[in-house]
Amino acid sequence: MSAQKWIGGKWRPRLATIVVAILIMVMALPLVGLFFFRLYENQLIRQTEAELIAQGEALAAIYAWDVREAGIPAERLGAPMPAEASEYPSRSTEPDPRYRPIEPSLDLASDSVLPTRPAAVAASLDPVFAAIGARLSGILDATQKTTLAGFRLLDPRGVVIAGREEVGQSLAGVEEVREALAGRYASALRPRIPDQPAPPLYSVSRGTKVRVFVAMPVAVDGKVAGVVYLSRTPNNIVKHLYGERGKVTLAAIAILGGTLLIGFVFLRTVSRPIYALMERTERIAAGDRTAIRPLDHHGTREMAELSAAFLDMAEKLHARSDSIQTFATHVSHELKSPLTAIQGAAELLRDSGTAMDEAERKRFSNNIVTDAGRLNLLVRRLLDLARAENLAPSGETTSMGAALALLPVDKRLAVHVEAGGDTGLRISGESAAIVLANLIDNSARHGASAVSLTASSADGKATVLVSDDGAGISPSNRDRIFEPFFTTRRDSGGTGMGLGIVLALLKAHDGTIRLVDSGRGTRFEIILPVA
Repeated sequence: MSAQKWIGGKWRPRLATIVVAILIMVMALPLVGLFFFRLYENQLIRQTEAELIAQGEALAAIYAWDVREAGIPAERLGAPMPAEASEYPSRSTEPDPRYRPIEPSLDLASDSVLPTRPAAVAASLDPVFAAIGARLSGILDATQKTTLAGFRLLDPRGVVIAGREEVGQSLAGVEEVREALAGRYASALRPRIPDQPAPPLYSVSRGTKVRVFVAMPVAVDGKVAGVVYLSRTPNNIVKHLYGERGKVTLAAIAILGGTLLIGFVFLRTVSRPIYALMERTERIAAGDRTAIRPLDHHGTREMAELSAAFLDMAEKLHARSDSIQTFATHVSHELKSPLTAIQGAAELLRDSGTAMDEAERKRFSNNIVTDAGRLNLLVRRLLDLARAENLAPSGETTSMGAALALLPVDKRLAVHVEAGGDTGLRISGESAAIVLANLIDNSARHGASAVSLTASSADGKATVLVSDDGAGISPSNRDRIFEPFFTTRRDSGGTGMGLGIVLALLKAHDGTIRLVDSGRGTRFEIILPVA
């Protein structure tokens, strides 16, 4: 099994596998509805019952006409027909009494399939009804050749008077025939007894295994004059679909086309962007920085946002890596110079013995102390920078006046708050004091004698201007002042990390700082959220 399928010790399918499974399910839904819910089969059974009702009513009308023509007295007819309200319980209620339609009522899902129809029993045949049956036999035979239905004409006692078989035998014991002899329409589902084995494909259809039986009473002068007993096997669903193969083929093509369209849309909008993003991930992990660019196709808004977030994260990680590498190079350079000086002075003191006079020994010792102090200062400033870069906002607020009160008194510079000294700033007093202390120290190192502070607020942001009257910053150095370890006052103890600490503290509090033009000296613009 490939490593791509086993992630975290657990097997997970590919996206393409899930898509194919969904598409197969989509294509199978029509078949599930067709063969398992049997809706279509039930419709075929009701269609068969409706056709038998129509044929039975036509034959019943002919039968009734022959009975009237034969002049059979009422006492030789059967049971009285039920009252109008209950004559045919299955008939629909119609406002016009001239119409009494019989609606199909069989339901393959809810109606029980009765046992095989009981065999006919021997009985005596009434000659008058036998003559009527003989006259109608030709009509039954001709009708059966076209409709493929089975026909039996029964007299008022349930004896068969016309039909290919069972003439002269009684079917009065059959349930639906018994209902019809009482004047009520009846229908039933019974198992089909096939003349030959059905094709294997027919086994998927339940409707193939049943036969529809309809018993239609024949009414003459308000009495039952006989029964038209019909039966037929419903059309098989497979055979019917084959007969409608043109429409079925078009439906299958439509389903297949819709499924392929769904697959194409899914592939275009989901699968393809995901695989493209995976490929970009592998290239970025291998160090290919050209891969950090937007995808050619995003597909969906969520995928575009995910891609943008991922590529932004990758770009920030690369920038962070570059920053760390550059910072490590600067740190090693800054620490190497004093360490080399200390090592050289220490070796001279060790190897010179008594040949070195006291002044030289003192000079080398002072060099060691000075360089060690610089190393100590660098380490402290590195710690300050690390704390500033990893500082989490405390939610505290302060003002410039409160931050200045935390600073030690510096007699070298005069600090004036010209406006907005009480403007609330969303930064802790300690952090604000560190920012101001570093900026004031920079001003002092560059010959300033006074520093002025001005604050204003608008649109939820506070703007603080820190200005001095010093020598200013040369145009060649303006773009480098926030680089770590960049300083023009290294000889006077500058580490070049003060502005880096200021920038890190302000970023931690959603603030910014930049150098702005001024007529004289240096001016920094600080923007912070208003408290």
